[in-house]
Amino acid sequence: MNAQHKLLWVFGGIIALLALASLVGWVLQQRKGRTEVVANLNARVRAWWGMVAVLAVCFWLGPVANLVVFAFISFFALREFITLTPTRPGDHLPLVVAFYVLIPVQYWLIGDHWYGLFAIFIPVYAFLALPALAVLGGDTSDFLERTTKIQWGVMIAIYCISHAPALLILELRGYEGQGPLLLLYLMLVVQISDVMQYVFGKLFGKRKLAPTVSPSKTVEGLVGGGLAAVAIGTALWWITPFTPLQSTLMSALIVVCGVFGGLALSAVKRSLGAKDWGHMIEGHGGMMDRMDSVVFAAPIFFHITRYFFSG
Repeated sequence: MNAQHKLLWVFGGIIALLALASLVGWVLQQRKGRTEVVANLNARVRAWWGMVAVLAVCFWLGPVANLVVFAFISFFALREFITLTPTRPGDHLPLVVAFYVLIPVQYWLIGDHWYGLFAIFIPVYAFLALPALAVLGGDTSDFLERTTKIQWGVMIAIYCISHAPALLILELRGYEGQGPLLLLYLMLVVQISDVMQYVFGKLFGKRKLAPTVSPSKTVEGLVGGGLAAVAIGTALWWITPFTPLQSTLMSALIVVCGVFGGLALSAVKRSLGAKDWGHMIEGHGGMMDRMDSVVFAAPIFFHITRYFFSG
């Protein structure tokens, strides 16, 4: 079975699951009325229809479309991060560079298959350039705090997220030209983990996982949702270069990294006095709310896959 046929099978399964979820949401609304939980569930399902449609179009159009979409994801995620972290006039130059130089260059490097520079461009060159540019503004008030916020935003919104589409350029043994499947695998396991943790938490959640950081996350949700995501990731081994056992371990790694990513960025939100990063996606908050798990999972998954499975 070639890559295109595998994509069709996977997207067919996703559409069937979304259709089932839509039906369940409609039945719940008819029986229980428009409660907060039911309304939130239906909003999430509608948002998922839109996100899956965008993802399907990107895979159909090819790698360039994926890079463009993820570049916009990085742009909106960085905008949300900077919006919640107040800046001063002295930060305008590094911010302009972050949005209009770092994002296009980082994604161009992926499209050019320039792994060596892609891997160090932001953590080395941008890391040093941003405070150097901020110095030119002549504003020393809270300089360390302001610079650190911008560096953090660039790292998570651009560098970390860009590792997801970077899976398209991996050349793996016996898996040439199937990078889109690896990207789809990562996104599915990450997002299914988030969804199932939400569902298990609502159904069975009693013990709070980290009440001061993320009040809605529960131990039961983490265990149930995590195991469900690992099971689905294992079942999808046939679209990856992994054996079933390796797929189990890799999906477990993605789940664990995603959980820590979600908690870490929730802690950042709490420290800033915000519930959500934004309101861009109905039922999901902002772009960063949807990508917080990807932020930690994508780089780890990319580099482990490249180290152990590249030719």
